[in-house]
Amino acid sequence: MRIVALEEHFTVPAIVSRIDPDAIKRRGFPGPDFVWAQTTRRDELSHLGGARLADMDASGITTQVLSVAGPGADLVPGQAGIAMARDYNDALAAAVARHPDRLRGFAHLPMLAPAAAADELERAVKDLGFHGVLVNGPTDGLFLDDPSFDPILARAAALDVPIYIHPGIPAEVVRNAYFDRLPGNFSFTLALSAWGWHAETAIHTLRLVLSGALDRHPRLQLVIGHMGEALPFMLTRIDETTNLEAKKHLTRSVGQTILDQVWITTSGFFSVAPFMAALTTFGADRIMFSVDYPFASNARARAFLDALPVSPVDREKIAHGNADRLMRLPV
Repeated sequence: MRIVALEEHFTVPAIVSRIDPDAIKRRGFPGPDFVWAQTTRRDELSHLGGARLADMDASGITTQVLSVAGPGADLVPGQAGIAMARDYNDALAAAVARHPDRLRGFAHLPMLAPAAAADELERAVKDLGFHGVLVNGPTDGLFLDDPSFDPILARAAALDVPIYIHPGIPAEVVRNAYFDRLPGNFSFTLALSAWGWHAETAIHTLRLVLSGALDRHPRLQLVIGHMGEALPFMLTRIDETTNLEAKKHLTRSVGQTILDQVWITTSGFFSVAPFMAALTTFGADRIMFSVDYPFASNARARAFLDALPVSPVDREKIAHGNADRLMRLPV
């Protein structure tokens, strides 16, 4: 069975070294010695060849669609940020050219310069053959519903490629208010993978709906990971509490807008209960397999895919068919 994984990450240490260390620290990124709960081999991020492919082969994963793991160009203003995003995309394009059947790409954008970011997205899609863009959370405290980012939304819609909304490090004011003053690494973990990431990405998605941004761009398609960032569980409740206002300000209910324009992936979630909530809310046609490599295990994700309580037809859709359809991946 062909298997496509979409929330799979890489970095280029030489490019990261160009970012002001103080900017990285202010944004809340951990130091180089931090060990994520899911993995201890942090150098895997920089592998774009044999070691990555061997790990994919061991679990039968056919293709990874790669995206930059922060810190990235969204921390760097002006021409330096624009050049950095271009360099990231060129590095990924070179890796894809070496392994076109195994690796594909999401664009990395200079989010602090939205007009230039829209142009870089077009270059990445038309010239480099990428299949969309991944955005790592809010940019300088602003979500994608902010009018300044409309050029990016409009360009993605015009190019007919999705925007993958990935979590970022929560802003310092959020970390201080909600997550600090816990023992050990609990503050950091609660702010990110244990809870904060998922809540913030759900809020990011909901803001794009409630602001009317998705009504203004009805062709735009979004992807969110981690089994829908709790939205499958909450969607009926959200509709019940927003319907009156939605009728005044939106063309569709919140739930309908999300079901029309949002796809979800299984990244980092390998248990049946959240999958069943996702399946019964979104249906098998809008769920796509992902691992969250290297922060999660290819082997564990593959075992989960094989054990899903779905028909063979739906398993094929989740494994590759939906991603092929959404992003027009080469088969």
